[in-house]
Amino acid sequence: MVLEAPSIKAKPTVTWEPLPANFVLPDDPVENIQQPSLAAGLTDALGAAGLIQSEMLISSNLGLVATINKNIVVKAPDWFYVPQVHPLAEGVIRRSYTPHTDGANVAIVMEFLSEAEGGELSVRATPPYGKLHFYEQILQVPTYVTYDPYEGILEVRYLQDERYVLHSANEQGRVWIPQLELYLGIWSGERLGQTMNWLRWWDDRGNLLLWSSEQAEQERQRAEQESQRADQERQRAERLAAKLRELGVDPD
Repeated sequence: MVLEAPSIKAKPTVTWEPLPANFVLPDDPVENIQQPSLAAGLTDALGAAGLIQSEMLISSNLGLVATINKNIVVKAPDWFYVPQVHPLAEGVIRRSYTPHTDGANVAIVMEFLSEAEGGELSVRATPPYGKLHFYEQILQVPTYVTYDPYEGILEVRYLQDERYVLHSANEQGRVWIPQLELYLGIWSGERLGQTMNWLRWWDDRGNLLLWSSEQAEQERQRAEQESQRADQERQRAERLAAKLRELGVDPD
């Protein structure tokens, strides 16, 4: 009897090639109205806090490109962050991002849960590759976030020893995102007329990073309070002047 050694699956050959100009990118629609709103809110708060620099890339539904065994594979996360990218020539529009070629590796990827094939928690290691497998084994993204806005379930995975490990939340239900030095958590409320369970940022002191609309409202309220204080001071001065006149004293 001949014993056969168990087959060892060869690791795929991954290269980082620029996307060909004639490559047709998938034009899949978003799966629900919440996805672009969630992504926009995350980016808006970072911008309002002055945390977005020109060398960064923060985007939604932009294709991340890898060439696996000479086949181009593109995944478009709901939100991702790259700390430093190469600048584009004037007039050139970025239509995709290839890590290690267009700049640094992707540092954070977020996916908002769906039930599609090759979904957010799929470890399928053959085409069409599952997203978790693609981000973990191919792109090796350090932090992978999945979020179900309907169930209010937030999961954050760190890449450790080439595998994703689920990271626990703190007492407030927030999870530390080391690449941004911020906490990520769930906040229920309204933004731009839409009420739902949002993903929000908090700093290391527990302060909520405000959206630009919230900052504008704060400024409006502050200006209104200052105007009220000015009116109160003016009225107080007028009453004092009137009292002095009653006493025969010229307030001027």
